Amino acid sequence: MLEKLRVIFSIPELRKKVMLTIGLLAVYRIGFHIPLPMIATNLEDAAGSGAADFFERVSVFAASDLRQATIFGLGIMPYISASIIFQLLGSVYKPLEQLKKEGEAGRKKLNEYTRYLTVVICLVQSYMYLKFMLMSGGGGQSNINPNFMNADQELYFGWQIVAVLVMTTGTVFLMWLGEQIDEYGIGNGISLLIMAGILAQMPKALYELVLGMKPELTGLAKGQVGIETLIILVVLFVVVVFGVVFITLGQRKIPTQSAKFTRGRRVYGGTRQHLPLRINQAGVMPIIFASSLLMIPGVFFGFLAGYFPSDGTLFRGLNLVSLTMSDQSSYFFNLLYVALIFFFCYFWTAITFNPKEMSDNLKESGTFIPGHRPGRRTTDYLEKVMVRITYVGAAFLGLIAIVPTIVYGSLGVPYSIAGFYGGTGLLIAVSVAFDLVQKIDSHLVMRNYRGLLEGAGGGTAPVV
Repeated sequence: MLEKLRVIFSIPELRKKVMLTIGLLAVYRIGFHIPLPMIATNLEDAAGSGAADFFERVSVFAASDLRQATIFGLGIMPYISASIIFQLLGSVYKPLEQLKKEGEAGRKKLNEYTRYLTVVICLVQSYMYLKFMLMSGGGGQSNINPNFMNADQELYFGWQIVAVLVMTTGTVFLMWLGEQIDEYGIGNGISLLIMAGILAQMPKALYELVLGMKPELTGLAKGQVGIETLIILVVLFVVVVFGVVFITLGQRKIPTQSAKFTRGRRVYGGTRQHLPLRINQAGVMPIIFASSLLMIPGVFFGFLAGYFPSDGTLFRGLNLVSLTMSDQSSYFFNLLYVALIFFFCYFWTAITFNPKEMSDNLKESGTFIPGHRPGRRTTDYLEKVMVRITYVGAAFLGLIAIVPTIVYGSLGVPYSIAGFYGGTGLLIAVSVAFDLVQKIDSHLVMRNYRGLLEGAGGGTAPVV
């Protein structure tokens, strides 16, 4: 492995791409620690903040820590939200659907629309985020510097506008960083930013684990991390990572055959290939949707109960019901969580996978699936296969999603540690890592070197 890493940095072009990517990620991490000037403390220090847990979980796929009001406080989540919105609209709105079929020109136009929507979402989210910072901590003075809170009316609204613009600019800058990595670096820029945000939480989680660990046998007592608990955590982490890698790379290969045709005296076509269908077609989106849907009601009704204290009886009742539903230690929460994951798996697959379009493409290229006629029969067969493998992918996502909850509830370890055993963070980290390795491999193979995933030995030997 060391020899392969040496080869990577011995290729000038690849070394330049890798170093540029590392440098841009370092810029992101520096801005991550620059707080807004009007913030006195962070949400993680705010007492009794039920939304602090919500922000901690959302931060996994936002490439930021929403509990810290920094210039990159919103992270890259507004851009991801805008991309998801346009992806959904592209399946139901005809003009966008036609734009997606226009090739490179249509893709650039969609990216432009996505950037505009990102700015709008940033303005709304940063304003709501700032309002939450003002209202949290009872009286609204626990997170905001008193000098700003006690300012006159004109300055009071002035610093809020500045804060909104700074956070919006920070997200736009992150979006630009991701695009620079795409164009001049290596790997997917947005995905690497998210992965960097996930991995940046590991040192703190490991520190909490070591700090609370006891070098003795504790009999798996809840809330006490002993030697046996540490062994279980290590074994479980290896098993979960192996399962995530297996399902992430898993495919159902449907055999296809191209039709034969004669041109002059030669016969072309007739080759056998395969059509790969991913088992986990929906990726991490079902977990994101399901977890957000379960967490948002509790935060929303808790906010309304504090904002309308005179009419808070109804909102407190609704908040109590929502908190009961979002109790991660209950069987009802886990069952509802898995059910929502299954629903969103099929929902997202139905939007992103079009068997009729795939069948038409096979027919136009003169390719067919043996045993199934081109057209309606092929469409029905592809849809049937996708329904079956989506069930397997949804079951896997449901299992991975509740593993952190099981570890957190049964072993009593902090959620910052349990979160690395499944859920969105682990899926994103594995997917981005494989994408990065594949792109580095393409550069190495193009120069007749062995890829990173090939066998050891002869790391610099050309491929025969």
